[in-house]
Amino acid sequence: MKKLMKGIVFGGLAAAVVSGATLAGAAQSTTKAGGTAKAQSQNLIVLIGDGMGPAQVSAARYFQQYTKGVNHLNIDPYYVGQATTYADRGEDGGKVVSGIVTDSASAGTAFATGHKTYNAGISVSNEDVSKPFASIIEAAESSGKATGLVTTARITHATPAVYASHVRSRDNESAIASQYLESGVDVLMGGGKQFFVTKDEKGKRTDKNILPDFKAKGYTVVENTSALNALTSKNTKVLGLFGSSHVAYVPDRTAEIPSLAAMTSKALNILSTDKDGFVMMIEGGRIDHAGHANDLPTLVQETLDFDAAFKTAIEFAKKNGNTSVVVTADHETGGLSLSRDNIYEINIDLWNKQKHSSESLAASLEAAQTPEEIRSIVTANTWITDLSDEEVTQIMNGDGSSYKREGAYNAVISKRLLVGWSGHGHSAVDVGIWAYGPIADKVKGQVDNTQIAKAGAGILGLNLEKSSAELQSKYLYPKFKVSRDNEVLYPAGALAKALGGTYKGDTATVKLSLAKNTIEVNLTDKTAKLNGKTAAYTIDVDNGVLYLPLNAFSQLKGTTLTWDALSERIILR
Repeated sequence: MKKLMKGIVFGGLAAAVVSGATLAGAAQSTTKAGGTAKAQSQNLIVLIGDGMGPAQVSAARYFQQYTKGVNHLNIDPYYVGQATTYADRGEDGGKVVSGIVTDSASAGTAFATGHKTYNAGISVSNEDVSKPFASIIEAAESSGKATGLVTTARITHATPAVYASHVRSRDNESAIASQYLESGVDVLMGGGKQFFVTKDEKGKRTDKNILPDFKAKGYTVVENTSALNALTSKNTKVLGLFGSSHVAYVPDRTAEIPSLAAMTSKALNILSTDKDGFVMMIEGGRIDHAGHANDLPTLVQETLDFDAAFKTAIEFAKKNGNTSVVVTADHETGGLSLSRDNIYEINIDLWNKQKHSSESLAASLEAAQTPEEIRSIVTANTWITDLSDEEVTQIMNGDGSSYKREGAYNAVISKRLLVGWSGHGHSAVDVGIWAYGPIADKVKGQVDNTQIAKAGAGILGLNLEKSSAELQSKYLYPKFKVSRDNEVLYPAGALAKALGGTYKGDTATVKLSLAKNTIEVNLTDKTAKLNGKTAAYTIDVDNGVLYLPLNAFSQLKGTTLTWDALSERIILR
């Protein structure tokens, strides 16, 4: 499985040593940033509980204590510290935001590449013409290791995407799926089939079905538990798509939808056959979704599903003897509080009385026409047989968010469970870190989430900067606009500088220079000259920013630049 890769950072500061560090193991030497020292582990397993803040962990532990009499989660003995999660400044709906509250794309970029970026950016820098940052998975690919991404979210969702793709916006999931094809990642498991097939096939793609392309590259495509179980270590490349969108929530799964632990076990079986070692990321992606919806019973089940996958991973690591494991979260979701209304109690005996997720009820709740229908839906899914008129009205009115009646249903349930939520979004609280093996000593105490990537590279002896430089020699990711004639135009100053040139000008004229070539633009009459000769370029000025087409920059650089419309990137070579 030996393969070649295709084509303001804030370091964490170590704080107090936490009691779990001895259990987790410790490294004995330091490494340079980017990872250039001798490897201390052959393999690395990164587990991400998406949206799993401190309250989510506590809720799962309390539930397990109450229902099973088990006092600790599987992750508990390996706790070593906590991480900050903030992003770079960016834009949200045209408004500049501080980045203190992150999304999964920027947080994922941090712990996958060691670099901060803006919310929605997938492993690219925070610039008008962004550069790609290599992830630890991509660095592992270039060193010949096997690699894998496993999630209960869409495989094209933000957290897995940051490890093996680069786009300016996380919403470009068709591009992410296509970039996976060139990534070299051996095992891809999750949901998201819709971004691999066309609209005619109930998918989202407007170009073509790319599953045959994966098969042509040697991937075995599996879509259910039976097919997953039939895989052997001889299936060295696997694409598992266990849902059109996300993998079903735990309480909604059938036997043919695998658990995160089952996916993890099979991926480990495949990846561990590589003599050069492996790096993999495992995500409990739907903890976050249940948090967004404010569905506590489902959130607890998803957290325990993630904890079971960790058990599979840690048992492998201990048996293997040459594997580091690190666990964290991208952020907390929902602002969960395990109490409310000044009542010193939580009704934990009711936490397992909901049969299915609120998501499974959303359509029927929206379609309900009468109070009796609302009562029937709620009674069929819960213990509640005494839904009050006030609660019925609350559900029928919706909660004023995009969750509508589902959100109001969860508000009613949460009040009865005696838990609270600050809203349907993320929060900026620190998240936990758990670790085992040589990586543990490098992530203990209070650190920034970028340290997860740096520590991983360090213990594997990988160089993230070298891998990033290789990517940056191939691609640029510019902001752009499309003219009325459907021509793509680029910010002239930012792109000229990104290509290594200069940009000088005022409100009347602009001069771009690179090597021996110059482009002069008269902004008044919108004419241009290339090396003193008239050149026919579309010239657009928007809010004081000059935009030019790609052929202008190809002529300026003296080489042919290509626009990859799907991934919205410029191919440099």
